[in-house]
Amino acid sequence: MAGARAAIRYAKAVLDLAKSQNAAEAINTDMVTISQAISESQELNDFLQNPVVRSSVKQAALAEVFKGTQDLTGKLVETLMENKRIALLGDVAKSYTQLFAEYQGSQTAKVTTAVPLTSDLESKVLEKVKELTGKDAQIENIVDESILGGFILRVGDIQYNASIANKLNRLKREFTLN
Repeated sequence: MAGARAAIRYAKAVLDLAKSQNAAEAINTDMVTISQAISESQELNDFLQNPVVRSSVKQAALAEVFKGTQDLTGKLVETLMENKRIALLGDVAKSYTQLFAEYQGSQTAKVTTAVPLTSDLESKVLEKVKELTGKDAQIENIVDESILGGFILRVGDIQYNASIANKLNRLKREFTLN
C-alpha cells in the first residue's frame, strides 16, 4: 500500500513538472510505453523487482530498453534509482497515465465481467459512466470468472456491484439471518 501511495506521489510530481514544461502529452506517451512494457514482460518486471541486481545495471538496461524517451522520463528513472524505488517504475507509469487522463477531463472505468465485453455492452457502459460522472471514460475490462455473471463497475470512488456472486452472497446472508 505504501508503494502505491509513493507511486502516485512520484506521478503527481512528474505531471506537475511536465505541465510546467508543456510536455505532459509527450511524457504520457513515454509512460504508456513503460507501463505496457513492464506489464507485458514478466522478465523486465522481475528484473526491476530484483534487489540483487545493482542499480547501475538496472539504469543502463532501462536506458537501452527505453531509448528515445523524453529527458524528464530519464530524470524520473534516475530519481527512482537514487531513492531506491526503481521497483515502482511500472506503478508510477500507470499512475501518471491515470492522472494525465483526469487532467485531460477523462477517466478510466474498470469493468469486471465473467466474459469479455462486447462492443455493444462497452458502449452502454460508457453511456452509464457519462451519466453518473459527467465525464468521458476509457474502459478497462477485467475478466474474472468468479463473479459468475453480471458486472462490477468502478469509476474513481464509485463502485457498482451487479455481479451474480454478490447477489448470491446477499441472499445467503438474508437466509442465515432469518
